[in-house]
Amino acid sequence: MLQELFTIPGLNIPLYSYGLLMVIGFLCATQLAKYLARRTGLDPEIVVNAGLIALITGVIGARLSHVLENWHVYTDVSRSAWDNFKDAANIRSGGLTYYGGFLLGMPCAIAYGLLKRVPIRHGMDVIAPALMIGLAFGRIGCFMNGCCYGAVCTNPHLGVTFPYYSNAHVEEFYADRLEASPEVVRPSDRGGLVLKSPAELRAEFGAAEANQLMATNRSQEVYPAQLYSAFTAFFLAAVLVAFFTLPHAQGSIFILMMVLEGSTRFVLELLRSEPAVAETSLGAFSFSMIISIGLVIGGIIGYFLIRRMAPRDGVLTLASTEDAHVKHHARGMAARV
Repeated sequence: MLQELFTIPGLNIPLYSYGLLMVIGFLCATQLAKYLARRTGLDPEIVVNAGLIALITGVIGARLSHVLENWHVYTDVSRSAWDNFKDAANIRSGGLTYYGGFLLGMPCAIAYGLLKRVPIRHGMDVIAPALMIGLAFGRIGCFMNGCCYGAVCTNPHLGVTFPYYSNAHVEEFYADRLEASPEVVRPSDRGGLVLKSPAELRAEFGAAEANQLMATNRSQEVYPAQLYSAFTAFFLAAVLVAFFTLPHAQGSIFILMMVLEGSTRFVLELLRSEPAVAETSLGAFSFSMIISIGLVIGGIIGYFLIRRMAPRDGVLTLASTEDAHVKHHARGMAARV
């Protein structure tokens, strides 16, 4: 975990690992989408614009989804309404739910594609592996930020601990799942005990002793679910690109992404520490579990619809760079005429 990489000299502006990984992920995803677009005759600039729209609206949707899932945190009666709002809007702390971003960002990108008269299913195939690349880098950012961590891990070879005052450490303490040294807690004005902030510890004990206290007060061992998700997303991106190189019906790559991402995310949710939003006879389901099931079902339905439309629409193949460039140039000339 390393939330702040460094401070820019002279400007005193911190560079946060979470934001940096999100930017890297977006740039890598955009380059992959532009490459696939060129090779199949789509205008890469339209793909980039759609990506920007999806990024902005996706961050809004991702944060909104996280806030709704953890509504009790952002409606804390001990804080003012303004403090709760600022906390809810603070994306630097992490807390971006991927599916929330997907549910808002994807329709906005599709709407832009319809406005530009892009073959939507073709465009969605181009976007599918790029989405997985962006997700992979985002999950690495989550690990660096200390958010989206996994459930308690009893295997010391598979688990990781997060430092003092991290999201995992704070949550475990206030949920009475973690004991803390007497030196790092103080009585609360409303009763009970609260953790002292790192600044309070340094002011009371000095930097050296405070750092030693914080080093011995870490979170429990938890699964590094963020890294599992990152590896899975990179793997799915490779699978989708491999299928993209084969002749395929328009929309089938996106459908494959829905099924694979939904299935793997459901399994990974079993290792994550997410609040349950539905209790069923099969157990408690988180928001992401429910969306995962919906993705798989939607993908299966989409598969049969794609099969019915494939004879009419034909199949897509990955053309040579030269052929795709000629096709794109011809379309541009026709549009100007």
